[in-house]
Amino acid sequence: MKFLVRWIMLAAAIAVTAWLLPGVTVAGTGQQWVINLLIVAAVLGLVNAFIRPIVSLLTCPLIILSLGLFSLVINALMLSLVDWLLPEILTVNGFWTTFFASLLIAIVVGLLHTFVSDKDSHW
Repeated sequence: MKFLVRWIMLAAAIAVTAWLLPGVTVAGTGQQWVINLLIVAAVLGLVNAFIRPIVSLLTCPLIILSLGLFSLVINALMLSLVDWLLPEILTVNGFWTTFFASLLIAIVVGLLHTFVSDKDSHW
């Protein structure tokens, strides 16, 4: 159940980002748009689960030297990878749009997580 809730939260964050940032578009209208959002969220979740840890490990010195700020660049690279993997579904124009889109997705997911988080879980 937690997986489904996190997947929907990520899809909602991508929807908010596509709505707020003019350089981010998800293809489709109506029901197809929602399906495309769920596809983008699934691929972004898989990229963040499997590829992001490897990239973070390889760039650990840069993350330490930048006091963690390089993680924002890694987030942008992961979103750029999803854009490259799904060219017909997701379009993100330029590095700075990708950077701010990944930052906005992280903020929205964080906010949604605080409102939807399980009260019994201990982090």
